Amino acid sequence: MAAKTSPSQRKTMGRVMHEYAHGELKSGPGGKGGKVKSRRQAIAIALKESGESKYESKAENKRNLAKSKRKEATGQTAQQEREGKGHVGARHKRESTKAMGGKNARTTARRTPKQRAAAKRNIRKAQATRHRAA
Repeated sequence: MAAKTSPSQRKTMGRVMHEYAHGELKSGPGGKGGKVKSRRQAIAIALKESGESKYESKAENKRNLAKSKRKEATGQTAQQEREGKGHVGARHKRESTKAMGGKNARTTARRTPKQRAAAKRNIRKAQATRHRAA
């Protein structure tokens, strides 16, 4: 019997299955294998991305989950790119981490004056694009 999945693994599995349900899940390196049409293949991809695959070593599973979490944190998953979200599971919560220097981060990250100015510019730029889109 497999070990109990962690909340972060379940979140990743949910995201992958959401991508499958909405036709956003692709297979192969860089999505070059085309859209995933088989539910079984989608489940296999979800297990691999969440670090729950029984065919991978512990280290490989750990690496796969870390890679997925990196993608989710930087907004590079298919779901985020299509739906314009900054972070998976960010509904009613802050959408960026303090490390990212987001407008709604709980506490500000320690930055040099140059970094602070760049962060302010990025925030203004994001607000302007959001304002234009609305």
